[in-house]
Amino acid sequence: MKQFNNYVYLGTLIVAFLFTSINANAQLDLPRGSQNATVSQTVGTTKMYVNYSRPSVNDREIWGKLVPYGMNNFGFGTATESPWRAGANENTFVKFTDDVTVEGKALPAGKYGLHVVVKEDGGATIIFSNNSTAWGSFFYEPSEDALQVDVQTTAVAHTEQLTFSFVDVSANSATIALDWEKKRIPFKVETNVTENVLADIRKELQNQPGFNRQTWEQAAGFAMNNGGDMDEALGWINAAIAGQFFSQQTFNNTNIKAGILAKMGKQEEAVSAIESYMPQANLLEMHQIGRTFIQFGMKDKALDVFKANAEKNANTWPVDYGLARGYSAVGDYAKALVHLKIAHSRVPDAGNKAAIEANLAKLEKGEDIN
Repeated sequence: MKQFNNYVYLGTLIVAFLFTSINANAQLDLPRGSQNATVSQTVGTTKMYVNYSRPSVNDREIWGKLVPYGMNNFGFGTATESPWRAGANENTFVKFTDDVTVEGKALPAGKYGLHVVVKEDGGATIIFSNNSTAWGSFFYEPSEDALQVDVQTTAVAHTEQLTFSFVDVSANSATIALDWEKKRIPFKVETNVTENVLADIRKELQNQPGFNRQTWEQAAGFAMNNGGDMDEALGWINAAIAGQFFSQQTFNNTNIKAGILAKMGKQEEAVSAIESYMPQANLLEMHQIGRTFIQFGMKDKALDVFKANAEKNANTWPVDYGLARGYSAVGDYAKALVHLKIAHSRVPDAGNKAAIEANLAKLEKGEDIN
């Protein structure tokens, strides 16, 4: 009986130990009072994220009370002076997939703990810390700062739950705004879209996409239209036209090459590039070549192209539309009007018919239609 009681006692100890161990290591996923949220925004190709917890106002006095002004000792953690955690619970953090500037100051791509020093005069200091995994701001260490920027707060309508959002989004920037109670704390983030894309393109051209002619065309076209290096762009388009793995001149890559050469001030070479494609150009491509020469200011040459198109593709409305543009370009509005009326009589769709009618009105008033 004594031995049995020892077994029972031992079993009780084991159960108690297991229960204690389970409780000590328990990590249940339970609801929080300040729930977690993530917001994101893509600017160009740069992805921006904010991850935070959302406390509510709950009829509390927020600024200067719940969130004290300035740096404060909260009596917990290792920090002697702490900023506000810009949320609740764990570190609020931001992440940028490319280098950015915040309020004009450089910040490398990466993930940062976000802290705020709220000031009584309406200003605020945004702190980006290289430590993004701490609990709140209780372990804030100034030596870990990656960047500090000063901003001005603004008034907003009452916001019950703390909210981060991306506002004033443009082609190369977005403002990240923290709204809570009746205060907004904004900071503007900008990214160099062209440099980011070109850097990615250079990597992609060394990988599987680089074995595709269209990739080189896209790369050259982007650089041409977005302030890239024209020598680099010319190399890319030449690789598309006569590369090691493919060799195919198309209307698209010829136009890109001509555009690059024109931007480099090499108009004669641009014209030669276009002329090299003309023998294989179809009806609509010849029409577009004529319009390109008009853009180059080569009006007589444009008219010659439209006439050559008429010889190859007679009795089609784009041919007469082209002749109308060519004659209009050289100032012969009478002949332009004749051919535009013919084009109007042949065009099958309402959209192009309306465009031709608008140009007919211009010619009748003696205005160029180009």
